[in-house]
Amino acid sequence: MYRYGRLRDFLRRQREPSNDDPLSPGSRVVSFRRQELLFRLLNLVIIAALLVSHTRLSWYFGRASSGAIWLLALGLVVETAELIWLQIRVPPISGMTLTLLIWWLILVNAVLATTLSIITGGRDGEYFLLMVVPLLAAAFRLNFAALVAVIMLGDFLSFFEVHNLNSISQHFEAGTISVFYTIVGVLVWLLVNNLRQREVELERTREQLLSEEKLAAVGRLSSAIAHEIRNPVAMISSSLAMALRPDQGEAERAEMFAIAAQESERLERLTDDFLSYARPRTLQVARTNIADMLNYVAATARARAVAKNVTIRVEADASFEGEFDGFQIQQAVLNLVLNAIDACQNGDPVTLKAERDSSDMIKLDVVDPAGPITSETTVRLFEPFFTTKPAGTGLGLAIARNIARVHHGDLVLSINQPQEVRFSMKFPARGASRSTAADMHNGQNTDRR
Repeated sequence: MYRYGRLRDFLRRQREPSNDDPLSPGSRVVSFRRQELLFRLLNLVIIAALLVSHTRLSWYFGRASSGAIWLLALGLVVETAELIWLQIRVPPISGMTLTLLIWWLILVNAVLATTLSIITGGRDGEYFLLMVVPLLAAAFRLNFAALVAVIMLGDFLSFFEVHNLNSISQHFEAGTISVFYTIVGVLVWLLVNNLRQREVELERTREQLLSEEKLAAVGRLSSAIAHEIRNPVAMISSSLAMALRPDQGEAERAEMFAIAAQESERLERLTDDFLSYARPRTLQVARTNIADMLNYVAATARARAVAKNVTIRVEADASFEGEFDGFQIQQAVLNLVLNAIDACQNGDPVTLKAERDSSDMIKLDVVDPAGPITSETTVRLFEPFFTTKPAGTGLGLAIARNIARVHHGDLVLSINQPQEVRFSMKFPARGASRSTAADMHNGQNTDRR
């Protein structure tokens, strides 16, 4: 049996934009924002270092004018404010805003370096450091023409700082700084663009692999469906053929018709479960009392439990509530409870627990003592069409996990040891996104694990 659940999850991740995907637009914006924070922090360190050199290290660098000190202090305040704004900015920064921030950084540092050069008369040559971060930011974000403009601006400021000085060494130093600007800017730009070209190639390759994977997944899933349908159809066909034989007695004919009816019901259940697994369903998110929901699930499953002399306990705060699709979560939990009952021995208890963890996630546990589940079974628990129950369709756990994941959560086998098997479903307490409803897979199934 193929692992269709993993294939389906892979395909669903490809369809959905994800900030974890390094090639997705959302991920690029997040990456740009992190780069911007790094640039601002580095620029803040440079301004702070210049301010410290003018105040605390004046015995070495020489006494600076009060105007230069106040201007550096102002630049430090502005850069700190921008850094704080970037940290608390909600919603995330757009691509256009990031471009404007780059040019703002270039402009502010250029004005700051020019003003400081005018105030000090070009006597202090360390203000070229103020153009290093804008140069790196331009190499990362802007096109080559814009980068050349920033390099030329840096070169102009380097020579402007020493234009009133008659020292050849100062002019030579300005020329060296210009060469430094050019080499660093062009080199960083080439490296970044090489990485971007590789990213485009990776994206193209990924799309090709995704297309091939979809075709392969469709073929494998079709093969599995055909295999699951073929058995009951063959049984129905052979039973009807036997029933129609002239030499069959009434008792044998009735038995054959009963087998055909039983296999027809199995085929109908398989079809319903598969449609529930594959068919999108819109989420209906509403505030739901979790204790009431679990008690309802326990009451629904009580007839099955009584038949096996299994007790069902609910452990949940009566006031525990959350925002989710109560009907869908209820169906997922019911699948887990019925599976647990089927796995239990006479007199075993099944426990339903609900709690809220420190990250504001709802955690629902279904616990039974029928463990441990074998390692051969655990690796295939959530595969569609895999079941250890002769009459099962093998879609119950796959459907339950789909319900948890469309609520931005997950369903896992959290504990598997002697006398304790625990399935844990976790999802946010404050509502599931309606935008993912198109990927909802729901249904009810009573398979054994």
